Amino acid sequence: MTRTMCAAVFRGPGKLSLESRPVPEIKKDTDVLLEVEGASICGTDLHILADPPGHPATLGSIMGHEYVARVVDAGIAVSDLNVGDRVVVDPNITCGNCAYCKRGMANMCSQMTSLGIFIDGGFAEFNLAPARSLYRIDSETPIEQAIFAEPLSCVLNGFNQAQIQPGDHVVVLGAGPIGLLFIQLFRASGAGRVIAVEPAPLRRRFALASGADVVLDPGSDDCVARVMEHTEIGADIVVDAVGTLLPRAIELVRRRGRIILFGMNSHAQQTIAQNTITRHEISILGAYISRHTFPQVVKLLESQVLPLPKLVTHRVSLPEIDKAFAALRSGEAIEVIIKP
Repeated sequence: MTRTMCAAVFRGPGKLSLESRPVPEIKKDTDVLLEVEGASICGTDLHILADPPGHPATLGSIMGHEYVARVVDAGIAVSDLNVGDRVVVDPNITCGNCAYCKRGMANMCSQMTSLGIFIDGGFAEFNLAPARSLYRIDSETPIEQAIFAEPLSCVLNGFNQAQIQPGDHVVVLGAGPIGLLFIQLFRASGAGRVIAVEPAPLRRRFALASGADVVLDPGSDDCVARVMEHTEIGADIVVDAVGTLLPRAIELVRRRGRIILFGMNSHAQQTIAQNTITRHEISILGAYISRHTFPQVVKLLESQVLPLPKLVTHRVSLPEIDKAFAALRSGEAIEVIIKP
């Protein structure tokens, strides 16, 4: 096997550098060496590379936390994976010892680190990951399905908290990749009306292709009136997939309805009508990354029940990764697969 590899390295605000790096070697008994099959770019990656940055990351680390790979080698303590196994990766590595981990709330771990953000990730030919972060996935599952494992595991956490019932009317605010995953899940789960609110024409088209019954442009449509027209009393569930739209969500949800806050914006400071929340008994829940959802997601991906391949708009090689970021920043892309 080659001793060096190509990798995309974070070198500071707005700087992603293609570099030659040594292929990582097994250091711990629980390490697994992976050959990356494909990776994709997340909104978090865009925030990391913003200037000023919208998300912290370790300078000099290899980026990429959404990827599919095959096992090349493993430490002596790894007994449940074999060379050649195809895996998807949970990039969030928890300590297992803090008060939250011991209470079964691993996604709240106070010592969490993340592959592709704080330690080397999947924008490379090879990657080293702990065995407990890896989940086998069928080799017959297309890369266009498997590549969504990490974001879908996070969305599934929010979806589970929404507690959708057959026939429930749903509004999804924002039809970027995350919003589109919510739309596909709600559609597949027997939702009544699925309404997407999105300003970008391209994303509105993808919302329709993903199963939305109605798409609204917040710049030209009276969203409150249109949602009431389609639901009579407001949506049973509203998802904010943007991270800044809680006031709008409160306007659109019915009394005793549920709001899921999924999108994140560290600068968002909202003024909300707290009395409305109390008077209407609105449930508002945050949903952060995945929560024991990877096994469930692997089954979903292998079943191919969701039309995920429709969301893949671009495919590039690792040396062309700048083109992928440019397409996402310009709004021309939805999901990009990067092949090493």
